[in-house]
Amino acid sequence: MKIRKLTIKDYPELIRLWDRARLPAKPKGRDSKAHIAKEMACNPGFFIGAFEKDMMVGTIIASHDGRKGWLNRIAVDPDYRRQGLAKILTVAGEKALRKRGIRIFGLLIHEYNAASLKLAQKMGYKVHNDILYLTKRNGDHI
Repeated sequence: MKIRKLTIKDYPELIRLWDRARLPAKPKGRDSKAHIAKEMACNPGFFIGAFEKDMMVGTIIASHDGRKGWLNRIAVDPDYRRQGLAKILTVAGEKALRKRGIRIFGLLIHEYNAASLKLAQKMGYKVHNDILYLTKRNGDHI
């Protein structure tokens, strides 16, 4: 298994992995090749992939606002789950953020995703039941 920074050349495989992992993607919006390329240029090292031979089997995208870091779009191919890959990717995302001086990390996990919640708690992440997640979107493709 090889863990490495992704480049825009990895984009087709990234979209295929998200599909295999059943992670919703917006290829005409925030997940378009142009948008991903722009994010990669602004935040080199924040798009991380796990590869078995030449196949991408896991990924994570880190981001931050200068104060708090976020670990987003954690996806593992169904055939590679329960092997510690999500933990390896999470640690790699945290490391990338620490290199930028970020020391607070956040995750958003859907309530139905018990396995991810259990892993996050095992890794020291705390659930905050008093925080509500709200979004405002300017279009369907975002």
